[in-house]
Amino acid sequence: MDRSCNLLFALAVFILLHHNTSLASVPNISTDEVALLALKSHISSPHNILQSNWSSSSPICNYIGITCGSYHNRVTALNISSMQLHGTIPPHLGNLSFLISLDISDNTFHGGFPEELAHLQRLKLINVTRNNFTGSIPSFSSLLPNLQHMYLSMNQFWGKFHLPFNKARSVENE
Repeated sequence: MDRSCNLLFALAVFILLHHNTSLASVPNISTDEVALLALKSHISSPHNILQSNWSSSSPICNYIGITCGSYHNRVTALNISSMQLHGTIPPHLGNLSFLISLDISDNTFHGGFPEELAHLQRLKLINVTRNNFTGSIPSFSSLLPNLQHMYLSMNQFWGKFHLPFNKARSVENE
């Protein structure tokens, strides 16, 4: 009887430990915070808009340009358009797994788009119009099943956009 109790106890401890470690790796609002603070570290602005507002001491759902969903309390929209921001887009942005809308238009972002943005499976809108992005049209965009609108104009993108079969989308790159 003692042996079966010890075995049950060991099994219960194993299950609890496994459950707790798997919870630690589940993305949550802290994951979103790390992604946004990484973005902040890659950009600058003449008025320090984000530097003064995006801080680990305030809730990220109160950050300027951020919208959080009421059900999951995760970042669903990032709209930092027309803020005179300058910089690059870090791969960390691909960790905003609940992001539906990304609007960074009318700034002076440059460089390319990180492939990690392919992880944003809920993304419906990308607007990067009027920046200084370069390179080929992001190939990961064809991997985003919910993407409906993609605005790329007034950048230095080149190439063709490939849509998956029977997907109607609005893509502007002129």
